[in-house]
Amino acid sequence: MSAFARIIATWFGCGYVPKGPGTAGSLGGLLVAFLFAQWVQVPPVFFALLAVILLAPAIWAAGVVAREDQTEDPQIVVVDEVVGQWITLAGAGHLNHAQNWKSWLLAFGLFRLFDIWKPWPVRQLEKLPGGTGILMDDVMAGIYGALVLFVAGWFNLY
Repeated sequence: MSAFARIIATWFGCGYVPKGPGTAGSLGGLLVAFLFAQWVQVPPVFFALLAVILLAPAIWAAGVVAREDQTEDPQIVVVDEVVGQWITLAGAGHLNHAQNWKSWLLAFGLFRLFDIWKPWPVRQLEKLPGGTGILMDDVMAGIYGALVLFVAGWFNLY
């Protein structure tokens, strides 16, 4: 189970990128979402559903890797970035925005901004124990990103 947890936690190896593993995890999540959007034509809300489905296994996997590596939030754990990125993408509002390259770029930038900046309560959620703390700060950063993306789309800013 440990190997399986590492596959999930590192998002199929994205977490092993030496420089910027969090960015690599976000890009890995975007790649999967882009494939769904292009080939299956899913609406943006589908990405929120994917995030909810991945949340429990992600918390478990992040917790296993953190315990094994004896670190609170190992850099190799990037599944939290995937979940947060998908939540941000859900804010695109409707399919036309989801197919717009500007929305993808904006979603990536917004999520990374909120993930790095950690406005209240993002930083406080990091303090939750184990895998829950690893994931929940990125969930909140994703919610902030989704809200900004939604409002920007409402005003046709992308």
